[in-house]
Amino acid sequence: MPGQQLTQNDLAIPQDPFLPQGVPDGPVFLDTQACLCALRGTQDINNSLASWQCIGNQTQGVYRVTTGKWFNNLGNGSLQDNLHMWDASGAPDTSKALMFNDKKNSLVDAVSSELSVWDQACTGENHTAFSTSYYGSIKAIQNGDLPIDAVPCWRPGAVPIQIQNVTNWNVNGCNEGFLCTNNTVNSLPQFCPPITECQIARLAGFTCSFGGRNYGMGQFEPVVCQQGYYCPTSSGGREILPCPAGTYCQPGAPTPTPCSVGSHCPEKSTYEMFLIPILVLIIADALIAIGLFWHFLRKRFWRKREQSIGGKRRGKSTFTGAMTTGYKQLPDESEREMLQMQATYIPTTDGWTGFEAALEFPTPQSSTLDVTESGFSPQLRAFVESMRRATDGARFGLSFAYSDLSFQPKGSARPILQNVTGSIDRGSLTAVMGGSGAGKSTFVNVLMGKITNTGGAVMINNVPGKIKRYKKLIGYVPQDDIVLPELTVYENILHSARIRLPRAWRDVDIKAHVDSVIDCLELSHVRDSLVGSIGKPTISGGQRKRVSIGMELAAAPMAIFLDEPTSGLDATAASSIMRTLKAIARLGISVIVIIHQPRMEIFEMLDDLILLANGQIIYEGPEAGVQQFFENVGFHFPPYANFGDVVTDIITGNGRAYKRTGDISKDALITHWTNSRQNASIKEKHASIQSSRSSIAENNSKHRELLRKRGAPRWKQLWLCLMRAMLQQWRTKSAFCFEMALASIAGLLLGLAENSKKGVLFTGIYNAPYDVLSLATDTKSVPELALLTAIAIGLVSAAPGVRVFSEETLLYRREAEAGHSRVAYYIAKNVSVLPRMVFGCMHFSTLILLLANPIIQWGTAFFANLVYFYCIYGLASCVSMVVRREDAPLLATMIALIVGILSGAAPPLSSVKDWNMEWLWRASPGTWLAELYFGQLVEPFRYLYNVDLTAKAVGYHLDWHYRNILFLFVIGTVYRILAYIGLLVGSRLRLR
Repeated sequence: MPGQQLTQNDLAIPQDPFLPQGVPDGPVFLDTQACLCALRGTQDINNSLASWQCIGNQTQGVYRVTTGKWFNNLGNGSLQDNLHMWDASGAPDTSKALMFNDKKNSLVDAVSSELSVWDQACTGENHTAFSTSYYGSIKAIQNGDLPIDAVPCWRPGAVPIQIQNVTNWNVNGCNEGFLCTNNTVNSLPQFCPPITECQIARLAGFTCSFGGRNYGMGQFEPVVCQQGYYCPTSSGGREILPCPAGTYCQPGAPTPTPCSVGSHCPEKSTYEMFLIPILVLIIADALIAIGLFWHFLRKRFWRKREQSIGGKRRGKSTFTGAMTTGYKQLPDESEREMLQMQATYIPTTDGWTGFEAALEFPTPQSSTLDVTESGFSPQLRAFVESMRRATDGARFGLSFAYSDLSFQPKGSARPILQNVTGSIDRGSLTAVMGGSGAGKSTFVNVLMGKITNTGGAVMINNVPGKIKRYKKLIGYVPQDDIVLPELTVYENILHSARIRLPRAWRDVDIKAHVDSVIDCLELSHVRDSLVGSIGKPTISGGQRKRVSIGMELAAAPMAIFLDEPTSGLDATAASSIMRTLKAIARLGISVIVIIHQPRMEIFEMLDDLILLANGQIIYEGPEAGVQQFFENVGFHFPPYANFGDVVTDIITGNGRAYKRTGDISKDALITHWTNSRQNASIKEKHASIQSSRSSIAENNSKHRELLRKRGAPRWKQLWLCLMRAMLQQWRTKSAFCFEMALASIAGLLLGLAENSKKGVLFTGIYNAPYDVLSLATDTKSVPELALLTAIAIGLVSAAPGVRVFSEETLLYRREAEAGHSRVAYYIAKNVSVLPRMVFGCMHFSTLILLLANPIIQWGTAFFANLVYFYCIYGLASCVSMVVRREDAPLLATMIALIVGILSGAAPPLSSVKDWNMEWLWRASPGTWLAELYFGQLVEPFRYLYNVDLTAKAVGYHLDWHYRNILFLFVIGTVYRILAYIGLLVGSRLRLR
């Protein structure tokens, strides 16, 4: 008969309690431990005094042995009554367990140690489901059918394999996270080969399920607790409960996991939906949008108001060509264009204005400003008073005297400067001229203390010493107009004043000084206009140059050096700038300019000339005497010629047109100057200066006091730089919005890519002895999520990170050379982008965590991502220090991509260790981020999976949570230290 094919003894398969060993003679049932309990007599099974015998090992035959547990019968029935096998008229008295004593030939109290391990478990309590399967198998066998209820495996012909022995079961029971509905000591867990459909599902990493419920491949195969439910350990794996609201349950959950405060977790949730972060993000974005909209409306309102006021005044104006913007135009000077009607000071056409009013006064021979107060305009008077306060007296300027000055760079075969002797008087406008390679810039840099002369001596105000000490008293205006485009004219000049003016000055005094500088430079009408960039200017080129000069005048300097101040300007603007410089010199401030081929009008404005060729002097003296000097050499100045062009041709060795015969070489000109009377007179003057040192101590003391008071303390500079940097961030709102949009898109796309997994990002090998039941493992999803996160953050933040410093390299150098604190600037710039990093991380993290649903605390993931943002911004800063501004964003993005790939996902870190290259991967912040994600997403499943085996296969550590965070922060900080070193070293590291 078919039932004989399932006989356990014949097939040697694990015990199947649902498979009867024979037809019962009377009432039988299976108890809660799958013991077969039968009603029978103690000696004679048909005895009228019947009891219940329960045996665990059914192969013994319940009617053939007297072993097992016995229970008294609470009914009166016996086998003589021919009761059905499912008869329930009598039930075991489970209050007292008995056993049969062969010696006494009667039932006695049960002694557990004398019973077999299978019999010890018997309870005598009917298990309805077990008994029903048992009865169904008996009926099927009686009918000659296959006992379906007793089939151990669903796959036809499959033979089960016992996966847990009785000792392990008694000690550990059902593995945590599994449902062992039919498993007992007498029905131990088994493994059955799966049916084809389920085999496919397992290979795909899914548990076989029907109707939304997980099923094993046999009656006694444990099944992992399905997601959305939990299998409490207290039930021994026999109970499955739906996950209550407010909690979530991953596959194999032994207990529900409480959701975070503010998260959405309905009943049967498999993950938590973070609501508070998304609400915070929406509110923050809404507030930003409202703020920007309000700012736009307010700006538009004031613009219309200014236009309205300008229109009313335009009708009363005597000027022609009035504009609809609320500005009026002066007809005589193109440089004074678009004058705002609300300016604090509006130039007039009656005589000189601004600084140029000082041109009406003679050159101050003693550099002591001694003119009647009534001779000044109010603005010029205010500026002079500020200068007197800053310099503690009326003698503003610095004089320079240099003797046998030379400079030869290390490794150079020839000097750039040699035998340069001369002087620059206070209150003079001195021009340094020469051809390319003549040594003009080197000469000026030596006088400013930027580089140290290798020979000779330099004295300031007839006092020898280190020139670097005077850099706080010296202003330098570079050839390019290096100003911050995001700041207004007023803000650029005010920042310079606050940093460099005496620290004892109150802010109201500093602002008053800045107002006087702006008024005297005739910039009042554009004081509140953004400077703009060269590519997108908002003020004219001449005005940008005045702003650059104003940033130096704001520091109340005693001398100003300018490199090509007329470069890039039209003739009118160039003349206007030079008149302003001439006027500043009239006030007593020493003005030294490097100039190339000035027009005649500008050339005649100069007080003194220093002409250089091959690093040596060709002429030094008054501009009025240069023609006579060269005519004495044999050169002829054509009438009506531009003397500036003629002099430039002569000193560059191209003066043949002005001297038909004779030597016109630069060496001949140098020799002539060396032997000239003017040179001898200068040397005699130097000798007299060196022999008269009576006032050196007094001057040294005064200058030391001036230098000590100059400049804001570092803490204040840090605050000022931070406020300026934050203002820059506000003025670049469009870039901020684009960055937030990019972060949101990145988080959205990555979240959608992982959404189908419903938060199940890791599947490992089940803990023994259920490892044979394991599905296809998924150990790559977590590293891949970390990899994609690292790449996305790199793409989002690399380019903005470059712009932190790359756009301001020249400005930093200018400010550092002027005495600004490098540390204050650097720290302020780094701190100013922290809000940008936080907002970018919030947009990215919120969306990816909302859609990907990884089982990780939102705060942990957010902080990890934020520290990685910190690393990438630092890395981008390093790149910006060594790469050209045009190439830095692309290169920084590429490096960030490489750093992200070096996260240990592919190739796995375990393979990298085999190559002895782990140090390289560990140098990448991506590895630490991936390891943190791996530990947070894998370690919580230790109860279910062999996570140590997974960690070994992948190469990550599971318990390095705080170490990962620390190393991410350390790497980001190291990047910033390297970037700061690059900032200090400057152009020497920059790749061309």
